[in-house]
Amino acid sequence: MRRFAGVMVLFAYGSFAAGHAQEKPAEKPPATLTSPTSGPRLEFLDEVSYYEQRFLRLADAIPAEKYTWRPAEGVRSIGEVYMHVVGANYGFAKMIGTPAPAGIDMKAMMASAGDKAKVLQALKDSFAHFRNAVLAIKDSELEKEIKTPRGQTTIRGAFFLISGHRSLTHGKLASFHRGPKKDKDRKQKSRSSNQRPATGDPTNRKEGHPTELSEPAGRHARRP
Repeated sequence: MRRFAGVMVLFAYGSFAAGHAQEKPAEKPPATLTSPTSGPRLEFLDEVSYYEQRFLRLADAIPAEKYTWRPAEGVRSIGEVYMHVVGANYGFAKMIGTPAPAGIDMKAMMASAGDKAKVLQALKDSFAHFRNAVLAIKDSELEKEIKTPRGQTTIRGAFFLISGHRSLTHGKLASFHRGPKKDKDRKQKSRSSNQRPATGDPTNRKEGHPTELSEPAGRHARRP
């Protein structure tokens, strides 16, 4: 699953980057787009809104100074993973038929991944663009075949692939969110351990919880 997620994002991001370099980006979709009242697009848009809210809430909950935190050298930081989501949104939108709007520069966005305010705004803008891409699809086009990392599938089939990617990426970010907190707790625990009295010290005692030195002699001795 992790390998598939990586391939999925590389495809979407590559598709976005190639299209952005070779053709004039599309302008903002017309304001006449209306939400469907039933069918696959309505169901998928509910899924999009669900993950948009979860990504934004998690991104907002992370302290600004933690956006540059990364679990290991050579691994994306928290902010970079969020910008990765932004790139995927534009890439997936192009995959289903809507090129990125003018002025989108993913290299510049990735360079600003440590700025919480810019990351949050980029997430909002990319989800709005992706939502408009779904709204621009006609119900009669849902069975149209398109190219995806798994080969040819329909636009409706691509909805499932995109939802799967979002689920995996959100799970990764949730674990990253716990990462900085674990580091902080680990450091606090380490400091507490260094300040703790030695084992058996009579001062290391709470009422009702005597130390080993205060226990009755022979408690663990074998009975004759």
